[in-house]
Amino acid sequence: MTTIVGTLGCIGGGQMAEALIRGLLSAQLVAPEALYVVEPSGERLDLLRNRYHIQPARDEADLCAHCATLLAAIKPQLAATVLAGYRPYLTEEHLLLSIMAGVSLSGLRRFAGPQPRLIRAMPNTPALVLAGATAFSPDDSATEADRKLAKTVFDAVGTSLEVPEKLLDGVTGLSGSGPGYVFVFLEALIDGGILAGLPREQAEQLALQTLYGSAKLALESGETAATLKGRVTSPGGTTIEGIQTLEQGAFRALVMAAVREASRRSRELGR
Repeated sequence: MTTIVGTLGCIGGGQMAEALIRGLLSAQLVAPEALYVVEPSGERLDLLRNRYHIQPARDEADLCAHCATLLAAIKPQLAATVLAGYRPYLTEEHLLLSIMAGVSLSGLRRFAGPQPRLIRAMPNTPALVLAGATAFSPDDSATEADRKLAKTVFDAVGTSLEVPEKLLDGVTGLSGSGPGYVFVFLEALIDGGILAGLPREQAEQLALQTLYGSAKLALESGETAATLKGRVTSPGGTTIEGIQTLEQGAFRALVMAAVREASRRSRELGR
């Protein structure tokens, strides 16, 4: 099997790590025998081993010895403690990819030491179904090959783009937190259908397909949201009546404010 990623060691085997493992294996970018995981939960590690045939690593030294690329997929509050255990084994030959929300590149450098090359990323939960949106930021130590590798890894679970680190808080407020806003809207759309007399099952089916189809149309057409909205908004029709109601409730202003406030909170958490 010809692979692109080489070896990858996961520090943590939670849902996002599993999503990346599944995406990389599905795209045949890495072989199962080249995927190593350190995970404190034996039950979780057994699940990953049985499901994906990954290799369990004994400890920090074992993971660093086997893998040139490491993925830090742990809770951000554990970053300092966990990465301190890896610091003695990290060298200039290692690339450390972090998906820990709010942990800056300077924080990663402080925790992991001066040796490894660093890239910080912000994926979102649709990565769990290989439809995620990820933005990543390399530090000065990362090479062009590192950047290409990061894009390859994150494209395996959706789509990715490189941005300056100063924009990652905005990314967190938009695509990182965005699924939460979408699910609130989805729930409201379903309830609206029920209010209009539809049975719940039918309202859910129609609402889900409407969201999916609208996003697919926007992605594949390449047209702006304003243009697509105009095509479904006939003069004096039903859609413009509904949009007027949304505008009366400051719908767009609230969504914009939600992104701004989530971005602000991301900055706070990163301090």
